[in-house]
Amino acid sequence: MLSRYDIQRILKLLRKEVVPAIGGNETRMVAFACAKAREVLGQEPDMVKTKLSGHIIKYAMGVGIPNSGGLVGIPAAIALGTLVGNTDLGIELLKDITPAECERAKQFVAEKRWSVVQARNTFEIVYAEVKAISGDHQAKVIIAKDYTNIIYVKRDNQILLDERCTLATEHDRNHESELSMARIYEFSTKCPLDELQFLLKGAQMNKKVAEMAYAPDANYGLNLGKMLKGEFEERMVGQNAMPRVVSYTCAACDVRMSGVAVPISTNSGSGNQGIAATLPILIFAEETQCTESKTMRALAIGNLVNIYIRQLLGKLSAHCSCVLAATGAACGITFLMGGSYEQITYAVKNQIAGATGMICDGCKPSCVLKLSSAVSSAFQSAMMAMENIHVASTDGIIEDDVDKCIDNLASIGRDAMLEVDNVVLNIMTDKHFF
Repeated sequence: MLSRYDIQRILKLLRKEVVPAIGGNETRMVAFACAKAREVLGQEPDMVKTKLSGHIIKYAMGVGIPNSGGLVGIPAAIALGTLVGNTDLGIELLKDITPAECERAKQFVAEKRWSVVQARNTFEIVYAEVKAISGDHQAKVIIAKDYTNIIYVKRDNQILLDERCTLATEHDRNHESELSMARIYEFSTKCPLDELQFLLKGAQMNKKVAEMAYAPDANYGLNLGKMLKGEFEERMVGQNAMPRVVSYTCAACDVRMSGVAVPISTNSGSGNQGIAATLPILIFAEETQCTESKTMRALAIGNLVNIYIRQLLGKLSAHCSCVLAATGAACGITFLMGGSYEQITYAVKNQIAGATGMICDGCKPSCVLKLSSAVSSAFQSAMMAMENIHVASTDGIIEDDVDKCIDNLASIGRDAMLEVDNVVLNIMTDKHFF
């Protein structure tokens, strides 16, 4: 049984991991490191050389940069950070860039005043090493573990900061979590409702983003969310709860992946995870006229299930995060349908059995296709659970213990898919974008 102290601890975790943000963290991290290097150098550099971890390259390669007039990916992030990034704003350093500054950045990229290589000298998942060069002077900055965590600064031959000894010698893996499915359910059904109001506001924020994609002249990403509300699509699949859930979720992803400067309620540092863990639940609640109080408790379940999986899996992985976050959506939808705790565990097992193994090949507009598949699977998993249908422990990675199922899922993404991740990254970098 959870104590008041336990409830406050989980609530603190929830408030830490579910926050609004604009744009992708990985591109902003690259920009931040470059801006800091320019600041240390004391002048605009002639050349900026970067070494980035494979995960940062993968997640930053294809994502749009907000306020940049359509600039995409790592070269643009290097240019903008170097030329105009304001490190006083932390990870939001590019929020005030102007069209003229974007034009300067385009010229910087075109002049090839930058380079990108994969860092082979670290086990860190979050890692950026930047060298800014101007004539005979140079500055070097290293960020690791977190997106603004500077661990090394050097100007010419003078070392100004060196905390590299604090880096781990292997991946940051917890293999443990203070959460469990039982604790998540108990917290979500007992936490005072006024403490969960921020989750509803976050989900409504994401819905507003989705609605941007439905404007007649809107053209975001692959336009999948908008397409699913079209006349032809309505004749094919109708307009009931399931297609609306999928449409709204995809619409929000379309807008976000286009680099539009609007806030998204994130989960575990990811906008797409925040979308997948909230919008299916909110839209289903609206379609079925669920009470606001029940919706907030369902959102708590959905968000916490994703946080639970991420704690076991790690910050970034080879596994598609949309699928993982949709597991939380399946749980929240089951709760809204009137499902018991046991039926919620059935939804988890169904989703894990059906969707485990989808690879992540970076953040980009086509993420919406994976999100569509994941949310459709989540809805199906919930409906099966309500009929007391679930995948048996004799099947694949499923176990009788739901927490063991989640641990198996995390183990696959964290350990077994590492070589898959390397192959995916090699394919992406062989496209000669750099």
